[in-house]
Amino acid sequence: MGIRDMIEGKREWRAHMARVKALPSDYQIVYQEIQKYYFKVGPVGLTDGTLLSGIVDFFEEGAASGKGVIELIGNDVAAFSDDLIKGSRTYAEIYQESAVKKAGEGM
Repeated sequence: MGIRDMIEGKREWRAHMARVKALPSDYQIVYQEIQKYYFKVGPVGLTDGTLLSGIVDFFEEGAASGKGVIELIGNDVAAFSDDLIKGSRTYAEIYQESAVKKAGEGM
């Protein structure tokens, strides 16, 4: 990754976060919780930029239609988040598989 790529990535991230900050406060809170969860769980596709921006698109549409965020996604934010990455590999799974493999080799 070159310096231009890093600068462009930072520019895109700032634009993305500006969109988040333009959302109503309840949407911002839920988005931040989803983001923290994904950064912790680490879906492999997170780095391509489509997952989080897709959530912002969805939230912008919901806010524009006058719906509250809970009305849009339901009461269980974790379940909503998990459904979005269902079937996707996560870095947590890769790490766990690696740990199991290493434990098996040590025996």
